[in-house]
Amino acid sequence: MADTKTGAQALIQSMINQGIKYVFGIPGAKVDQLFEGLQYSKDPRTPKLVVTRHEQNAALIAAGIGRLTGKPGVVATTSGPGVSNLTTSLITATAEGDPVIALGGQVPQDDLARLTHQSIPSKELMDAATKSSVEVQNADSLSETFANAYQTAVAPKAGATFVSLPQNVLSAAVTRPEIGAVPVVNQGVADEATVASIVAKIQAAKLPVILAGMRASANDVTAAIRDLLKRVDLPVVETFQGAGVVSRDLVANYFGRVGLFRNQVGDNLLKRSDLVITVGYDPVEYEARIWNTDRTGEVISLDSVVPEITTDYQPEMVVHADVAKTLDAIAAKLPSDWKLAPAVQTELTDLWQKFTDQAEVPAADDVHGIHPLAIIKALQAAVDDDTTVTADVGSFYIWMARYFRSYQPRHLLFSNGMQTLGVALPWAIAAALERPGQPVVSVAGDGGFLFSGQELETAVRLKLPIVQLIWDDGHYDMVRFQEIAKYGHDAGVDFGPVDYVKYAESFGAKGVRVDHAADLAGTLAAAMHTDGPIVIQIPVDYRDNLKLKSLLLEDVLN
Repeated sequence: MADTKTGAQALIQSMINQGIKYVFGIPGAKVDQLFEGLQYSKDPRTPKLVVTRHEQNAALIAAGIGRLTGKPGVVATTSGPGVSNLTTSLITATAEGDPVIALGGQVPQDDLARLTHQSIPSKELMDAATKSSVEVQNADSLSETFANAYQTAVAPKAGATFVSLPQNVLSAAVTRPEIGAVPVVNQGVADEATVASIVAKIQAAKLPVILAGMRASANDVTAAIRDLLKRVDLPVVETFQGAGVVSRDLVANYFGRVGLFRNQVGDNLLKRSDLVITVGYDPVEYEARIWNTDRTGEVISLDSVVPEITTDYQPEMVVHADVAKTLDAIAAKLPSDWKLAPAVQTELTDLWQKFTDQAEVPAADDVHGIHPLAIIKALQAAVDDDTTVTADVGSFYIWMARYFRSYQPRHLLFSNGMQTLGVALPWAIAAALERPGQPVVSVAGDGGFLFSGQELETAVRLKLPIVQLIWDDGHYDMVRFQEIAKYGHDAGVDFGPVDYVKYAESFGAKGVRVDHAADLAGTLAAAMHTDGPIVIQIPVDYRDNLKLKSLLLEDVLN
């Protein structure tokens, strides 16, 4: 007689079949069979169980795995608040294109309609936060459900899926075999006539510009963009999630990142362009009603996702195809001797110099804290192209997005769809697990850091070499400076001080405070060689923040 499996065991085998490496989460009675199976499995291919200190952070780590690898990270929690605590993270992953599979425990099926302990309508709760939300009704369906959740999570646009697991389903016997590895679903290249039309439009344009969005940072798409730039000289503007698309050797083609406020050199370039080619662009990153206003040129949308058409975004040409293959076809068809007009090249050179000059660091004034550009300059000198830098949300992330250079895709991570506080440290944990031996830096403000700071214990337990910077100013400053710009004063943005050195030490991490700009370089250099996590508290001088909102372009939204 063949051995029977429980639903929990079949689910674990399904994860093995799909190549899942980690499961992040917090245990509870409704999922204890799953957690026991993960911890005590004899199969070396079983995903490693990583217990975290909050479900929201567990899901953010899983989303970080999804963003870094393109394959779903997995989070597992118990019923009731264990599931509801996932909501913010799953909404963030779905909005920002990060594949995640969330497994949520549920009360036994015969308790679903009763007012019992931790009974909530989990499936219905997660409908709005995910691409798909399913409650498994029979243990024999578990493997199929997981395989479909995997496929849905990675399909363009990638995002989160949720599987509700009633306790009795996990314990029930399974008779069906598990689903094997889900094949990659490939899209085709655009047809020859479409490619020829795009090439003709590029050749006819005076100033064609590439706007590289979130899906441009996929490895194959980035490689295709770089091959195109090596053949023809085109300016590129990145969104925040498109960071790193332009490599170091092609930096002359890089005209910065755009997002939030329409006042960057890249915004100026997009406005003046008579042909913007959006590659993997998603409106959640930077709405077209901001960057596409007052433009008269055409737009070509090249993406694996059909674009949302709005009053402000009506591309003259929509190409729904494999982006990398289509870019390769465009590059092959463009004449290698085609160039922008000499006058346009001169104009771009002047604009590029203006962009580069923006990063000049003001004279040090340590009495008021350290200037953002001084912190960025020191960090830039301390990292290499393989360093993963994760950014939380706050004033500092605008400074980082505008001035910190990154030359590899998905090595500088931002939450610019939901702007979710607390993402940086969980994403850094994901990066340290997925990219062992490579440096990882997490950057947060003193407001957002404490949304997920308890995961320092997780990083210490896993012995992860993460350098955590905290830009400390005592306010929710991204809100504060915008309130001052609008109303002349702020409201509801202040909180009390925290000694982050002692905070770090209480978790078993190292803590350092840097009060002088001159000490930053040495501190960061030493931090890069520290075993385990290190927290560096940096008092920051945000007096120049209003310049972040100053206008270079007329814009009614500002």
